[in-house]
Amino acid sequence: MDFANKNVLVVGVGISGNAAAKLAKKLGAAKVVLSDAKAEKDLKYDLSDVRAAGVELVFGPQAASLLDGVDMVILSPAVPVKVPLVQEAYKRSISVVTEVQVAYELAKSPILAVTGTNGKTTTVTLLGELMKTRYENAGVGGNIGIPLCEQAVQAGEGSCVVAEISSYQMEATTNFRPHVAVVLNVTPDHVVRHGSLEVYQQMKEKMFSQQTPEDYLVLNYDNDKTRDMANRAKGQVFFFSRLKKLEEGAFVQDGWLTIVWKGQTCRLCRTDELKIKGGHNVENALAAAAAAFLAGARIPKIIDVLKEFAGVEHRIEPVATIAGVSYYNDSKATNTDSSIKALESFDGHIVLIAGGDDKMTDLTDFMTLVKERVDELILVGDAAARFKENALKLGYPAEHIHEAGYSMEEAVKTAHAIAGPPQTVLLSPACASFDMYEGFEARGRDFKRLVKALADN
Repeated sequence: MDFANKNVLVVGVGISGNAAAKLAKKLGAAKVVLSDAKAEKDLKYDLSDVRAAGVELVFGPQAASLLDGVDMVILSPAVPVKVPLVQEAYKRSISVVTEVQVAYELAKSPILAVTGTNGKTTTVTLLGELMKTRYENAGVGGNIGIPLCEQAVQAGEGSCVVAEISSYQMEATTNFRPHVAVVLNVTPDHVVRHGSLEVYQQMKEKMFSQQTPEDYLVLNYDNDKTRDMANRAKGQVFFFSRLKKLEEGAFVQDGWLTIVWKGQTCRLCRTDELKIKGGHNVENALAAAAAAFLAGARIPKIIDVLKEFAGVEHRIEPVATIAGVSYYNDSKATNTDSSIKALESFDGHIVLIAGGDDKMTDLTDFMTLVKERVDELILVGDAAARFKENALKLGYPAEHIHEAGYSMEEAVKTAHAIAGPPQTVLLSPACASFDMYEGFEARGRDFKRLVKALADN
C-alpha cells in the first residue's frame, strides 16, 4: 500500500483509527485527517501523539466536504459502511478500506487470523505465544486491542502476524488473505450492526474468501455453522473437535490433545494439564495448536506453551478467595453463549453477577442453565428487568434473585454477604458494558478492585 503524496481520511477515533492515521502520515501521506462524529470532549482518547504526528483532527458532524480531494478512506472497526459519509465515498469512487486491510497490504510476513463469536482473544493470545517460540518478533494485534497495522510493520520479514478479527473489521476489506484462517464458532451476536445472523456469518466467511490452495482454514467441527464453511473453503481445511475423534485434524483422544495430519500423529498434552478452565478452552487450545502446527511451530514447543498458558484477563480469571469462596472475573462474556460456557466450567453452586447493556438476544438456554447451576442471581444494569422476567418465567426462584441497580459495588457486597463454601462468585454478565462502563475491561477491573478490597479487610 502506497501512501506517498496521498490525501487520507481516517474515520473513527480509536485504537485502530489513531494508529492508522499516524502510520499513514509516517509513510509519506501528504495530508491525513482523522475525523469522528463525536465531540472531542466526549472521546476517551489522549490525542496528543496523533496531533504531534501531523494529523489534522476534525470532530462533530461529518459533512461530505470532508471527502473533497481525498484519495483513500480508512475506517475504524466501530464505523459501519452504511454511514452517509462512507456511502458518499463509494459514490465518488474513493477507495474505502479498513485498518485490517492496511495491515495486510503492509505486512511482509504471513498473517494467521482468528475469528468467531467467542474465544477469539484467548485463542489469539495463546497462538501468539506459540508462534513466538518460532519467530521472536511475531506480531499479535487486531480486535485484541493492539493496532494490527503497527504489528504488521514491526514484525517485518521472516516472521508472522497473529490477528484477532471481528465481523466489524471485515465489512470494508477487499483482498485480505491470511495464510492460516481460524473460525472458532458462530452464534447470534452483533445482529443490530449487521442486520441479520446471515450477514454476520457472511462477514466471518469473508475472512477466508480470498485464500488459495496454499493456505489453511481451521474450522470447529463441533459447530454446525463452522463445519459447513468447509463447503466454501478455497484453502486446505483442517478441522478441530473436542467431541469427536477425527481421521485428520486436532481432537481429544483418551484425554489427550492430539493432531493427526498427512500421516503424522502428535500427542500434545492431557486436557487436565491445561491451566485454562472449561471445555470451551479445550477448543481454543486445539484451534491455537492446530494453527501453530500448520504455521511451522515445533511440537515440543507447542506442548510447553499449552501447559504453561494461564489465560487472559477478564475471561474466567481467578481474582481472590475470601472465607473459602472463590471469585472469578468473566467480564469478557458480553453475550449469552459466552456466559453459558463460563457456567459450564463450574460444577454448580454459583453466585452469578449478570446483566448490563442488553443485546436483546434470546435468554432461554442461558436462563435454563442458570436455573440448573446458579444458587443466587445478582442482576445489574439495563438488562436486569428482562433477565429477571425470563428467569422467573423459566421457574428460577424469586427469593434467589437480587437486584443491584447500576452499582457493581452493591453487586459485590451482596455476593459477599450471601456466598459461602462451596459456592463460587462469578461475574459473567452475558451483556455488553456500555450502560455502566466504557468497555468490558473497565467493568472487569472495577469488579477486581472491589473484590480485592474485600479480601484486604
